[in-house]
Amino acid sequence: MARPYWSGQIRISLVSFGVQMFPATEAKSEIHFHQLNRKTGERIRHQNVSGNVSGDDSDPLDKEDIVKGYEYSKGEFVMIEPEDIENLRIPSRQTLDIAQFVKRDEVDPTFFEKPYFVAPENPSQNEAFAVVRKALQATGKVGLGKIAFGGREHLVAISAPEDDKLLGMMAYTMRYAEELRDPDEYFGSIKRVAIDDDQFTLAKQLIQQRSSAFDPEKYKDEYEAALRAMVEAKVKHLPSPKSAPAAKSTKVVNLMDALRKSVQGDAGGGAVSQKKSGMKSGAAAGLIGRAKKLSLVPPKKTAKATKKRASA
Repeated sequence: MARPYWSGQIRISLVSFGVQMFPATEAKSEIHFHQLNRKTGERIRHQNVSGNVSGDDSDPLDKEDIVKGYEYSKGEFVMIEPEDIENLRIPSRQTLDIAQFVKRDEVDPTFFEKPYFVAPENPSQNEAFAVVRKALQATGKVGLGKIAFGGREHLVAISAPEDDKLLGMMAYTMRYAEELRDPDEYFGSIKRVAIDDDQFTLAKQLIQQRSSAFDPEKYKDEYEAALRAMVEAKVKHLPSPKSAPAAKSTKVVNLMDALRKSVQGDAGGGAVSQKKSGMKSGAAAGLIGRAKKLSLVPPKKTAKATKKRASA
């Protein structure tokens, strides 16, 4: 088993047990780039030098000669040694104290950041771990608390997988409210419009026709594959592969027609044509592709909109 990222206690009132946390994700990209000198093709290497480049200060610095510093006034710094940070008096470095429990669906997804696997620290912790896990699963709640690692104190949500075969728990680091931008700054200028009942019905029907159980294995990183193909072409001195230009539709389709044709197209074998087109990202890619081909212009504004674009 991999080395735990964090080890400590989960405490709920007077109940506590030792756990280990392991990152639940990993980077899969295998292509890494270096910086090169365009003229010579040689690799560029970066060196740590002092801000004062005069005299001996311009020589590269050894790792042990570099220390963190905080600028408390313009041009004035205080040095922060590693042991200063290690000796910070903060309880959450060793203990995740659960402050409250909330329903899973009460937490907006924008707050969640990174997932971790949570396992008992050793067999003697199994009983308390299993009881709390089962209780979280039965109540549909997540526990919220804070732990310190990676140079900061994180808000963390502890939950139990819905699949009873998974005997561990999950931890999710979360963003603090102050880290989230105000949505009104971006959504405030959007004007509320009247929704046509027929269009609304067709939109719901289109969503229903393209709904299915979530299969994460269906979605792959196509960018990585395209990047590898480009690199291999350059190594072999072949022309770099280029994506085909997006199909441009000269026909203006109003929203009602677009919805109706989309529903009819899906009902008439849209899934088959999607498979033949080589799309690998499932229904979402099909819907995006279809949207690109349609110019969704409201009825009775087609001629004006076309004229306006032509004059532009």
